[in-house]
Amino acid sequence: MKKQILQAVAATVFVGLVPLAALAQNAAIVNGKAVPKARMDSLATQLAAAGRPVTPEMQPQLREEVILREVFMQEAQKQGIDKTDDYKTQIELARQAIMIRGLFENYRKTNPVTDAEVQAEYDKAVAANSGKEYKARHILVKTEPDAKKIIADLKKGANFEDIAKKQSTDKGSGAQGGDLGWASASSLVPEFSQAMIALKKGETTPTPVKTEYGYHVIRLDDVRQAQLPKLEEAKPQIVQQLSQQKLQKYQESLRAGAKVE
Repeated sequence: MKKQILQAVAATVFVGLVPLAALAQNAAIVNGKAVPKARMDSLATQLAAAGRPVTPEMQPQLREEVILREVFMQEAQKQGIDKTDDYKTQIELARQAIMIRGLFENYRKTNPVTDAEVQAEYDKAVAANSGKEYKARHILVKTEPDAKKIIADLKKGANFEDIAKKQSTDKGSGAQGGDLGWASASSLVPEFSQAMIALKKGETTPTPVKTEYGYHVIRLDDVRQAQLPKLEEAKPQIVQQLSQQKLQKYQESLRAGAKVE
């Protein structure tokens, strides 16, 4: 008799465990339909990728979100939304986007940027930027007479930074007293860089410098050897750049190899 009672209790416990196991796999049951917990996990991953990591305190909100989506989806199905042409088109576009993203992610995994490629790209950048850097200020105006007047005022003792703040049409540098920061000559338009490198430290261009942007009055504040980041500092940016270049070439090769009629 005792054995039969134990068996009955065991059976009851086992039956009771089945819903618990199912519940552990689901976030909720909405109108009799299971909402897999995997949806919460996937949504959390998406939020994290967008810069909004999900904390344990946010789990109830996440659960409510997937429940609401299921409620709305069920109602949309009742109304036949999933039978419309627009729905089918959007589903196909979403399917394509997911497949393409998977294709590109798989390519990146199987074609990683190597340390040798990073070193080669870094060496190339060092060779191209191992010269001098210039710290200059400028005042940009629309007409040559305006620029000539500014040069005349500077010769009389006017303050370069004050004029830049008040008159320069380059509002970005103007707000900083005309300061352009450190830059290589090659990063500036040719007319500007040629006039700048001809100056000695502290000198201002004696005549206006015309470029496609207008007329410049340039003052050279300082010169130094180019300051380049170390390889390890630049590596993340180089890897990202090379990875994108590889992916671009892969995309181009697929398009070139496709038979389009």
